[in-house]
Amino acid sequence: MVHSVVLSLCRRARIIDLSHEVPAHDVRAGAAMLRRAAPYLVPGVILAVVDPGVGGKRRRVVLDCGRWQLVGPDNGLLVAAAGMLGGIRRAVEATDPGWWLPRPAMTFDGRDIFGPLAAHLCLGVDAERLGPRIDPGGLERFPDPVVGRTAEGALLCEVDSVDRFGNVGLTARPPDLPGSETGELSVRTGAGGTNHPARRVMSLAELGADELGVLTDSTGHLALVLDRAQAATRLAVSPGDRIEIGPWPPVSR
Repeated sequence: MVHSVVLSLCRRARIIDLSHEVPAHDVRAGAAMLRRAAPYLVPGVILAVVDPGVGGKRRRVVLDCGRWQLVGPDNGLLVAAAGMLGGIRRAVEATDPGWWLPRPAMTFDGRDIFGPLAAHLCLGVDAERLGPRIDPGGLERFPDPVVGRTAEGALLCEVDSVDRFGNVGLTARPPDLPGSETGELSVRTGAGGTNHPARRVMSLAELGADELGVLTDSTGHLALVLDRAQAATRLAVSPGDRIEIGPWPPVSR
């Protein structure tokens, strides 16, 4: 229905679906997916909806990043991706119902409000015709991701995302990992959690059965993986959980 609404208003629109697999209500996971995809997105209008607050007081916004414009709820979903696209030049709260579908439902802003807004932007409508400018500094955003060191010198980071294969994307990048490019590592999950042996690898194919690996994923971040198995299930982690990575055997506490 969202596709049809966009195309009914802008027949020349070319629509690319990024994902329909963000977990229900998980705005943080949606923000991580969008941020990781941002460097590969063709210039245009980006419509993003992970919106558990639909019908509430959260704002409907357009973020102008120059060659990209992001449309969606002001709930933390958009800001990190906007930063990857060169930063926010203008932010607008889309308050004018003249650009929405008539008689919008209270539960489907993607179809009735965000879709039409995206279509009008594709047609060249200036964002400031959709509503008043607002201060980008007042937009909802998630805290900066944790990347640091423990007292013992291990890498401290957070789970950034979990994909449908159970791969655990981390907030850290390869230079953040202490020690050599190869060797045995310890992965510790949460305060007082379990230490799991792991190995630094270049690809999933290097892992043995049931062997936990640490590799660089397709976005340039570190990830915890199993070959054809769910690392997130094995480690019992989800986005926002903290992870420590150091040498194996782990330093005793």
